[in-house]
Formats: sequence, structure tokens, C-alpha cells
Amino acid sequence: MRKNECVKKKIEKIIKNSLVPEDPIHSKNTLEWLLKLNPDADEALKIAALAHDIERAIEKRKVKRKDYKDYDEFKNAHALNSANISVEIMKECNVSTELADDAFHLIRFHETGGSRRVNILRGADGVSFFHVNLPEYFSRNGKKETEKRWFWGYRRLSEKEKIIIAKFNYQDEELNTLVTTWLEKSQLCL
Repeated sequence: MRKNECVKKKIEKIIKNSLVPEDPIHSKNTLEWLLKLNPDADEALKIAALAHDIERAIEKRKVKRKDYKDYDEFKNAHALNSANISVEIMKECNVSTELADDAFHLIRFHETGGSRRVNILRGADGVSFFHVNLPEYFSRNGKKETEKRWFWGYRRLSEKEKIIIAKFNYQDEELNTLVTTWLEKSQLCL
């Protein structure tokens, strides 16, 4: 158990220094949503929830959107980079190879899904984005870019997760109005 705590503390320390202000909150919030969606989550899932975006917190190793032809390719590179960094941390803390490999796989595919456990992580990450990241994203990127990101993330959610995020209310009234419009537009596209 001490080895797992070592991993979690190192992850938290790295993410705390991210230049993306919502990263530390998003990391912990993803873990909270993971436990709400899957109360029996194992250690690999818990570590993956905390570390899934860790590469964004290390400026010299961070992948850049401009270096990729499309958003999905960028997100794939982001997931691989975060998985590699997470394994380095787990090796430093001497966790079992089995745990490190499992967490690597979960983080590596957290953007694409593909298995029940990876899909749970992807769902927790997605719900957390809408819960805590969306207002900051909107503030930084404006309406047009936020709308693209909103629909990209929304289409990846399960029906259960879509119901959860439809209940979120934001302090920014313009964002609330936009989200209501986007939700209505999404329902028309079904």
C-alpha cells in the first residue's frame, strides 16, 4: 500500500505545478467521478484517474496540438505520453510490474476506450471535463472552440454520463445558455 501512496503523492506533486489551472482539480475530480461510476474501482483505475493527463503538467514533455493533423491524433499522443510518464513514476515507487502495466494500459487508452475498465475511466474523465474544466476552457478559448470541444466530448459519453452532465449548472450565464443550446442540438441529431 505504501508504494501506491508514493505513486499518488508524486502524481499530485507534478500535477499541482501544471500551467493549466484546472489540472489539479480535474485529476482529483476524475477520481471522484470514477468512484461514483464504479465504487469498487481497483488501484490501477484509481492511479489512472489521477494520472491520465499528467503529461500536460510537464511543459518540456507536453505534446502540442499544433503538431498533429487532427484532434483525435493529438489526444492519442497525449494519452501515450501520459501513460509513459506514469510508468516512470510507478517504477520510481517500486510498484509491481502487473500494476504498472495495468495502469499504463488504462491511461494509454483513456481517450479512445475499448474495454469495460478503460471505458469507465474515459467516462469519469469526460464527466469531470464537463464538471470542472469546461468553464476554464470557455474562458480561455471562447465560444467557437468550446462548442467544437463540447460536441467532441459529448459524443464520447455513455447515455448515463450524458444524463449526469445535463444537470450541471455553471456560474457563467453565457456558458449555461450555450450548453442548453448544445444539449438541445444534440437531441435533434439523435
